[in-house]
Amino acid sequence: MKILIGLGEMVTVTQSMSDDAVELVAEEVGVKVRVVDPTQELEDVEDDDDEDEGAVLVARPPVVTVMGHVDHGKTAILDAIRNADVAGGEAGGITQHIGAYRVKHDGRDVTFIDTPGHAAFTAMRARGAQATDIAVLVVAADDGVMPQTVEAIDHAKAAQVPIVVAVNKVDKPEADPARVRQQLSDHGLLPEEWGGDTVFVDVSAKARTNLDGLVEMILLTSDVQLDLKANPEAHARGVVIEAHLDKGRGPVATVLVKRGTLYQGDSLLAGAAWGRVRAMLDENGSPVESAGPGVPVQVLGWQSVPQAGDEFRSLEDEREARQLAGDRGHHIREAEIVAARGVSLQTLLAATREGEIPELNVLVKADAQGSVEALADQFTKMDQSLVKVTILRKGVGGITENDITLAQASNAIVIGFNVIENPQARTMAEEAGVDVRTYRVIYQAVQDIEAASRGLLGPEIREVPMGQAEVRATFRVPRLGVVAGCMVLDGKITRNAKARLVRDGTVIYESTVGSLRRFKDDQREVAAGFECGIGLEGFQDIKEGDIIQAFDVQEVAR
Repeated sequence: MKILIGLGEMVTVTQSMSDDAVELVAEEVGVKVRVVDPTQELEDVEDDDDEDEGAVLVARPPVVTVMGHVDHGKTAILDAIRNADVAGGEAGGITQHIGAYRVKHDGRDVTFIDTPGHAAFTAMRARGAQATDIAVLVVAADDGVMPQTVEAIDHAKAAQVPIVVAVNKVDKPEADPARVRQQLSDHGLLPEEWGGDTVFVDVSAKARTNLDGLVEMILLTSDVQLDLKANPEAHARGVVIEAHLDKGRGPVATVLVKRGTLYQGDSLLAGAAWGRVRAMLDENGSPVESAGPGVPVQVLGWQSVPQAGDEFRSLEDEREARQLAGDRGHHIREAEIVAARGVSLQTLLAATREGEIPELNVLVKADAQGSVEALADQFTKMDQSLVKVTILRKGVGGITENDITLAQASNAIVIGFNVIENPQARTMAEEAGVDVRTYRVIYQAVQDIEAASRGLLGPEIREVPMGQAEVRATFRVPRLGVVAGCMVLDGKITRNAKARLVRDGTVIYESTVGSLRRFKDDQREVAAGFECGIGLEGFQDIKEGDIIQAFDVQEVAR
């Protein structure tokens, strides 16, 4: 306490300290401190070399992640290699889950991880790159380098893994593999034939051309650049690739064993989840008794769903696994409580009045990429001497629970432009004390933050939600135009109330409730659970599935 008071921090004995403060105090008293993730214990952080000393290390199969832009044929290449149709069963032909498969070539195994290609799965793809030895970058010869291709390169480079480029669809008449090589050389991937060190393989998944050549090149890269060996006798360790709750089988996780051997009946620990291996299935759904290094298996028998990306390890007994999982869960909850001290424009204002330069973390969500960039640009151009604005996340679409979780963890304010939060996110924000602000005009958002930083916040214009109704059908009525047949989901809708039309989380139009009817009678208000006809003033383009939200605007003194 004495050291902290000397540093200008007035704290009590029972108060939690930030990592920086802990390290600062430790330095003052000459103690070494190591800050670890709440899900780790010291024995996790310590190295396993002692277990491998004197052990016979055997070669393990390389783990290969297939990455690239949506629709460039990642899953098609894997299907052709393993002669199975995965994409046919996926929604819209886009891979929804990470799958892991083993392929035999010349008596050697290669483990493939197929990562989802769609933009919505960027986070999953980042995990895929972390569990891997080699990244295969799939680029369509007729399409060239696309935004997600660049994203995949960044993930692979961040994971510091060798990249093998598979130029797919070379059988198409408009294919231009030379252009792909040119584009990728601009991103630092220079082909071997041009004097670089990146292996390029021209393939066609559809015509099944040169797929053996691709697998050969993967094995060659593994032999030349990586010395992949593991101790099969050690306790099993690896990474959780994907996990979900199955209706019939309970929590199921796809795990990849990196070292040691996993046996049926082993006790497992992954993050704050634990379990006992009740059954193991390979990629074809066949039961297996054990899984050695480099082998992916589905594991049944977890007590709760582990987090994808978590490291798992097998332990001596179930009691130890249960106790460690309980301890980790406790640490995680404690860390969340420390992180949950929310920031709002009011706290920013207080800090400014005290003369310090406060930091403001911001999450920006908008209805279009252009709006996101414009807002982010305005924030970065603000006078940083008043308040240091850091943009943590920029994204297109409605405000989701993920945004609220990030905002809570990093003391950030969520700013929505022409978008609103979904009901679950709103409830979560209220519980976590996260400040969510929505705007229709860019300069108002910038003005608010500038005003807060100058200590000049005027009265707050606060929206009070009244109710929302879902459009079930639309009718054309003489003199009124288009009327929406709605079901009121919650609250109530009143005539002449301010209203907005929301489609897929994006605000389409703001107006007032012009007409409100039940059957043929005009109504002043309609409560939740009843059907009604709603006409919006000056707006006709209403579609089924739209949400009409009624709200009131109040002025509240700060």
